[in-house]
Amino acid sequence: MTHVILTLTRVEAAHLADLVGQFQTLVTESDGDPAVERLTPDVYPEDADASGEFRRATRDELLGRRAHDAATVAADLARIEPASVDEALSPVDVSIADLEPWLRTLSAVRLVLASRLGITDDGEHDEDDPAYGLYEWLGYRLEGLVQVAENES
Repeated sequence: MTHVILTLTRVEAAHLADLVGQFQTLVTESDGDPAVERLTPDVYPEDADASGEFRRATRDELLGRRAHDAATVAADLARIEPASVDEALSPVDVSIADLEPWLRTLSAVRLVLASRLGITDDGEHDEDDPAYGLYEWLGYRLEGLVQVAENES
């Protein structure tokens, strides 16, 4: 895969870095959180015992991969120089050497946010809720990165 440049405003980059940091904490420190459970769904919904056994066998590895992916995204975002308040809306290029961790992390963060907001499909939301705007923004950014990945394959 070729190198990708994602242009954000400095404030967007700062907010995304914060979200990714919160996500890292969530997947490494939160047991029993419904959002984490949504990241490790039932693979055998008709068989609770088999599904529970599969989850116990794979959960730690899956969450470890999610934490590793998030660390990659966080490292890419950390290379951005801090900006003054006057520069908050100025553009900044985020250099992405490995797109896959970005795709998986933004998808997972969006899934966690959907869990927090009670969204089960894109048609269900309160348009006045500012958190939904964040959910949509993540979807917009994710869609752009998915298009890049599709063009590369």
